[in-house]
Amino acid sequence: MCNSLGIVPGIKTDKGLVDAVGGAPGEQATQGLDNYEKRAAEYYAQGARFCKWRNTYKIQNGTVSEYLIHHNAETLAKYAQLSQKQGLVPIVEPEVMIDGNHDIAACQAVSQRVWAEVVRALHAHGVIFEGMLLKPNMVVYGSDCGTVGEPVEVARATLTTLARTLPASVPGIFFLSGGLSESNASAYLSAMNACTDLPRPWAVRFSYARALQASALKAWGGKEENKAVARKVLLHRAKMNSLATLGKYNPGEDSKGAKESLYIKGNTY
Repeated sequence: MCNSLGIVPGIKTDKGLVDAVGGAPGEQATQGLDNYEKRAAEYYAQGARFCKWRNTYKIQNGTVSEYLIHHNAETLAKYAQLSQKQGLVPIVEPEVMIDGNHDIAACQAVSQRVWAEVVRALHAHGVIFEGMLLKPNMVVYGSDCGTVGEPVEVARATLTTLARTLPASVPGIFFLSGGLSESNASAYLSAMNACTDLPRPWAVRFSYARALQASALKAWGGKEENKAVARKVLLHRAKMNSLATLGKYNPGEDSKGAKESLYIKGNTY
């Protein structure tokens, strides 16, 4: 049915977060590589054509441990390699989390170190860059910093950091929203696509959960009689983000509720 509708199925293949033994207190690694190649082959046989694996990095005291940076990069690269071996397009998700009181400069420094190490590991494991996608965080202020970045500031910091680390051969970047409000997620993405004086060789798109679904889920509320309204809300959010991919998002066309924070401390799924 999915194929007849032009929908390409995919699957989340990691098995969640565990304490990173050897990392700093509070750091987490992602599990799920045991028997992964067998699982990937089964997912392909069932119709999946892409997959996703998330690793997280929590900034503490302005940094992330070198152990975690290296360990997570190796995990992501091995996952990507085995996925491609079984015909799946891997979405590589190194999320520098919004949790913390760090400023945007700290987020940029950590993101650059993390993404550079992930790219190094992808090279080392022979991953085909043309056959993968990256799902990173945007470079933003920490949730407890007290400052919310302006769209141009976030866009320039994010694009600059990506240009320093990610090969142009990667077809696309699909950002996570990571607790940003719906309007900020759209505004930041739009500012990146409107930027003309920084390198942007990849398709710059979105892969949001909360920033795409939150207002629709709120409108629905689990009630059958609210389905029509919820669909309209979801279509509106999709339109706002679609405009953002063209650099044409206008906050004035958005709903008031789009400005509400979607931050959840230590978000897991």
